[in-house]
Amino acid sequence: MTDKPMIALDFSEAEETLRFLRNFNSEQLYVKLGMELYYQNGPEIVKWIKSLGHEVFLDLKLHDIPNTVYRAMKGLAALDIDMINVHAAGGKQMMQAALEGIHDGTPTHSTVPKLIAVTQLTSTTEAVMQTEQLIQVPLLESVRHYASLTKQAGLDGVVCSALEAKEIKAATDSAFLCITPGIRPAGSEVGDQKRVATPQSARQLGSSYIVVGRPITQAADPIAAYHEIKNQWNGVSE
Repeated sequence: MTDKPMIALDFSEAEETLRFLRNFNSEQLYVKLGMELYYQNGPEIVKWIKSLGHEVFLDLKLHDIPNTVYRAMKGLAALDIDMINVHAAGGKQMMQAALEGIHDGTPTHSTVPKLIAVTQLTSTTEAVMQTEQLIQVPLLESVRHYASLTKQAGLDGVVCSALEAKEIKAATDSAFLCITPGIRPAGSEVGDQKRVATPQSARQLGSSYIVVGRPITQAADPIAAYHEIKNQWNGVSE
């Protein structure tokens, strides 16, 4: 468990990202860099953010045949990232190939990035899962199954809703990581997320890391918003 909320850098341009990160010159952050920012700017944006001293979760959700995922992961591991993910729906063999690629691509004497898998997106409802994915079990059962498969493949944890963290840890073990997006402080807009939780409830439910985007990045005062959420996550009252 980390005391720092991950900040989702939901930007597309490097300059916009730079302007945001300039607010935090005096502290080290843990940031989530997703497809929008990475695909528009490439590996250089990761190297630049790492050069500022921040930890990086590279949220690319790889999902392809095992050999392709192995080769992609081997290259991405060289970027000195701290965490990366795949889709658990790609299967156990694909996840094992991703893990092998991460190990083979990590430079000597560097720490191997944590590798996690997405279970069901927090924007997915049970109705959508059943009608569009044709998965006819309850959503929680699907998430629990994917988490167990991820554990069997040797990965470090999963991306899930905080509402599912307790069940996932029961199906795996207490050290298995639960990285939980869909975090919204009480009273804030939910947006396109469906399975949401507050920072305080996420802690109580067993989240290992929380991911927060718009409540920080679109706040009038991002620094104040970040520290408020950090305090809530750590159970600190002002």
